[in-house]
Amino acid sequence: MTPFYDPLRSFEDNYANGPFGAFAEPGVAAVAPPAERFLGRPVHRAFGIPAGPLVNAAFCAAAFRHGYDVNVYKTVRTRSHPSHPFPNTLRVHVGGDLSLETARGALLADADFRGTASISNSFGVPSRDPDEWQPDMAAAVAAAGDGQLLVGSFQGTHPAPGAADRVSAYVADHVAAASLVVETGAPVLEMNLSCPNEGTADLLCFDTAAVVRIAGAIKEKVGDVPLLLKLAYFADDSALAALVHATAGIVDGYAAINTIPARLVDAAGRPALPGPGREVAGVCGDAIRWAGLEMVRRLARLRDDAGAGFAIVGVGGVMEASHHLAMRAAGADAVMSATGAMFRPGLGAEVRAARGA
Repeated sequence: MTPFYDPLRSFEDNYANGPFGAFAEPGVAAVAPPAERFLGRPVHRAFGIPAGPLVNAAFCAAAFRHGYDVNVYKTVRTRSHPSHPFPNTLRVHVGGDLSLETARGALLADADFRGTASISNSFGVPSRDPDEWQPDMAAAVAAAGDGQLLVGSFQGTHPAPGAADRVSAYVADHVAAASLVVETGAPVLEMNLSCPNEGTADLLCFDTAAVVRIAGAIKEKVGDVPLLLKLAYFADDSALAALVHATAGIVDGYAAINTIPARLVDAAGRPALPGPGREVAGVCGDAIRWAGLEMVRRLARLRDDAGAGFAIVGVGGVMEASHHLAMRAAGADAVMSATGAMFRPGLGAEVRAARGA
């Protein structure tokens, strides 16, 4: 099938002319009344597309039309930020699971998308200026029908080197971004702590003290609007437990995972993605399903042990309806698919059918 986000086109081309393939068509028929709840809100199925491929309201509206009921508008910032140069998405050749050990080596990546199971994610969190993305996100919110939900993803931007009190400025920028998203009417917020293009060793989700400070400031500002934290894969159980114990009383849930970073090369062994700092990119799709499932199970255990009530969103390698069911069985309250949905746009309808909609 033609992917709804075309990896053979630039980010700007997709933004201006997409979505493509089946997502350019009318969509699926209406279904019965909402059968589930997510964060207290009725939804047909707590299944959708995470931050990434839904780059604007046109993409979000198409996802809702095609049976994806909980969708995330691509991460926005308080000021404009360009995308990494084309290409951004390549097929990544992985034989089976992408273990952390394998990811420390080099993986072949190319533009042959036949039989695609895993792909690269190398965009750099592009964002329009709020004057442009706010009305567009508001249109995405309005595109959600009965039993559907739009989540607004955001992240803070580091101040320029040499700026006064850079830590406070970074916190304030997160709060400003969250406030701008709330102004669009988005009923749920997701703070992106795990972008693979913004450095991999020092991802914000691994700095518990900073996350507590930022999340607390955001909740003080936005009040009862639910806030999710988007996490990377945690290799260290104690680090994950420390983050959850410190933030479970502040936020409303966790989404995991984003990607697993790896060094990507072409057939000649050269960096597969052009430009400095792009030797390592996030890998998503089938090869990281093990990590998404494992994180859901670990978060569910922490929730049970603490008697907490936070929500868990399972993300990573969901390529077919059975993978959605496995995530739910592991403890996820909602499940999302990026790579699977891109290359199988009918997956939303398949999940509805598998759950008896």
